[in-house]
Amino acid sequence: MRSILAIFCVWICFGVDASTPSAGCSKIPEVENAEVSQSSRKSNYTDGDKLEYNCKTGYASLLKITFNCTKNKWTKLRDGKCSLKRCELPEDIPNGRYIIVSGRSFVFGTTIKYICKDDYQMMSRFDTRTCREGGWDNQLPVCEEVSCVPDNTEENVRVEGLPDNEGLIRYGHRLTFSCIDYGWILQGPNEITCLSNGQWSSPFPKCEGETCPLNTTVEDLKMERFPNIDGPVKPGHKLIFSCNREGLKLKGQKEITCQSNGEWNSPFPKCEEVMCVANLTVNMRSDVTKDGHPVPEVSVRPGHTITLLCVGRGVKLQGEKKITCLSDGQWGNPFPKCLGGKCGTPPRVNSADTIEMTKNEYNSGERVEYTCFNKYILDQSHPYSKYLTCEDGEWRGNIKCLQPCSVSLEEMDERGIQLRWRGREKIFSPHGDRIEFSCKKGKSSIGLIQTCNDGVMNLPLCV
Repeated sequence: MRSILAIFCVWICFGVDASTPSAGCSKIPEVENAEVSQSSRKSNYTDGDKLEYNCKTGYASLLKITFNCTKNKWTKLRDGKCSLKRCELPEDIPNGRYIIVSGRSFVFGTTIKYICKDDYQMMSRFDTRTCREGGWDNQLPVCEEVSCVPDNTEENVRVEGLPDNEGLIRYGHRLTFSCIDYGWILQGPNEITCLSNGQWSSPFPKCEGETCPLNTTVEDLKMERFPNIDGPVKPGHKLIFSCNREGLKLKGQKEITCQSNGEWNSPFPKCEEVMCVANLTVNMRSDVTKDGHPVPEVSVRPGHTITLLCVGRGVKLQGEKKITCLSDGQWGNPFPKCLGGKCGTPPRVNSADTIEMTKNEYNSGERVEYTCFNKYILDQSHPYSKYLTCEDGEWRGNIKCLQPCSVSLEEMDERGIQLRWRGREKIFSPHGDRIEFSCKKGKSSIGLIQTCNDGVMNLPLCV
C-alpha cells in the first residue's frame, strides 16, 4: 500500500505523465547491402525523423528504403530490398573486343573497355562502358581500318603515291615528295609512311628557298615577273626586262633567274641610249673629230651618218664610205674595211727588239721577228708569238716578254733566309727558274723552294 502511495505522490508532486515514454529513436536499423544516406545521418533522432538508405555498389532496389521514427521506434515505410544488380552480356563490335577494367560478372558498377584489332583504330569518343541501373551506358564504339589523312601541301610541293578517287591511305602506305620549282630545297623527309596509329611518320615537308631582292630603282627599266604573282621573288622565278621608251637599248641579260641562295644568276641590266660604235683601224679615218683631231672610236646616235676613208699608200676602201646609224644601234650597211697598202716602221715592244734592221715601209704579208732582252723570256703561248705581221697597212700580233725576278740581300735577311747552293749574291733569275732557300741557323720554315713567275717570287719566312 505504501509503494502505491509513493508512486502516486511522484506523479502528483513532480508532474510526471506516466503515459509518456523516453524521447527519441535509438539504434539505427541495419539493412542488408545498404547504408544510411549521408543526408539522413544525425546524432539524435526524434519522433517524425526519417532514415533513407542507399544500396551499396553492385546492388539496386526497385523501391526506396525508408524508416520513420514514431513513438521512439523505427517503422519501415517501404519494403525495399537491395539485390545484386547485373547488366546483360556486353555486345561484341566488328574488328574489336572488350576487356573488364573494374568490377566482376558484369554487375552494377562494372566497367569494360573496347580494344580494336591490329590495323584498326577507335573512331568513337568513348571506348569504355559501365553497368548502370538502366544497363550499359554509352553507345557501342566503332573500329575502322587504320588510315592516314593527307595534309594540305603547298603549291610548289609535288606529292607522289596518293590513291586515286580519294581512296583510303592505309597503314604502311608511303608518300614521296619533291619540289616543283627549280632551285627550291625540300625541308623535311622526302618520304613518309602511314603508321598503325593513323599518324604519319613525319610531318609533311615544305619547299623553301631564299628570296631574291627586287631592284626597282633602275632608271628607264621595265620588269615583268614570271610567274606574274605578287609577293617575294622565290627561287626559280624569273624577271624579263625591257626599256620603257624609244632611243634606249638594254645592256646586260634580258632575263635573269632567282637562285636558291637568294641571289640572281646575273646582275640587273641597264637601259642606255642607243649609239652606233665603230672602232677604227690605224689606216682608217672618219669625218668625226675631237678638237679637230681624228679619233680611234666613233659613237653616234641613230639617224647620224658618218663618212669613212682609208689613209696610206695603196690602201683601198672596201664597202660603202657613208654609213648611217639605225634605231637599234646597228649600222645600216656592213662596216667597210681598209685593204692593201703598206705598213710603216714596226712598233716598239716593251723589253724586246727586232732581230733585224727595220725598214721604213713593209708590204702586206711581211713580218718582223722580235727577241726579248737578257733574262727576259718570250711568251709564245696563245695569243702571243715572236712575230708582228703587216696586214692591210696595220701591224698585227701580240708580243710579251716575261720578266725576271730580283731579290736583294736585305730582303733575304729580313725573312731569315739564305740561298742554299749559292753565295750571298743578289738573285736575278729568269721566269720559270726554281730557287732553293735555307733558313739561317736556329730558324725553320716550309716551302723553301720557290719559282719565279713573270717577275714575282713569294719568299719563304723562317722563324
